[in-house]
Amino acid sequence: MGECMKVAVRVIVAGCLAARVVGAEAVAVPHNLIDVRVVYPPLLQEIRYATACNFTGYTLYPFPAAYVHADLVPALRKVQEELAAEGLGLKIYDGYRPLSVQAKMWEILPDERYVSDPTKSKGRHTRGVAVDVTLVDRLGNELRMPTAFDAFTLKAHRNSPGWSDEERRNSLKLEAVMTRNGFLPFAFEWWHYDFRGWEKYPVWNVTFNELASGVKTAVPVP
Repeated sequence: MGECMKVAVRVIVAGCLAARVVGAEAVAVPHNLIDVRVVYPPLLQEIRYATACNFTGYTLYPFPAAYVHADLVPALRKVQEELAAEGLGLKIYDGYRPLSVQAKMWEILPDERYVSDPTKSKGRHTRGVAVDVTLVDRLGNELRMPTAFDAFTLKAHRNSPGWSDEERRNSLKLEAVMTRNGFLPFAFEWWHYDFRGWEKYPVWNVTFNELASGVKTAVPVP
């Protein structure tokens, strides 16, 4: 067989293998990511990553929205119902985060206490099963917490001894209602909660624009 023919055969074989691999990876499945606005009583929203007012200094989302996996909706509804009985509610800062955004965050702050390494766990927000939240009163005023959102300092850690009595009381109130309804507190950020079993959910890189346009399926990130 001539050298040109051998090269041609190698190219054809490589192309077939690539097609099979791409075909196998390109199987889209339902992502089950839902706009958090379906939750009632509704959560107050302050989506910082749709502005430059966040730790990166960049606008990372094309518009303010919070998406979560459908499994979280009943749990968040129960949290809201419990809090409403006390004249309180949740404010959400972030929910689902595309893997591409997670990678940008990691480039800016490669510290696994605050930003998940996308080459390892690929993150928790990227699965749609993590939320960043705080407590608000019936007028939407935030209750006093240990730090502001995304204040990556030791005082934001749950074991920090620097909290005032009011800060600890409010933080523990938030933690209690979230854990009763299936969420796990994160050690380094008082505002971050993961839905129980978060590691079993697939990672996504669906964009906000795709979600807003009604795209229901996507290819999970391997």
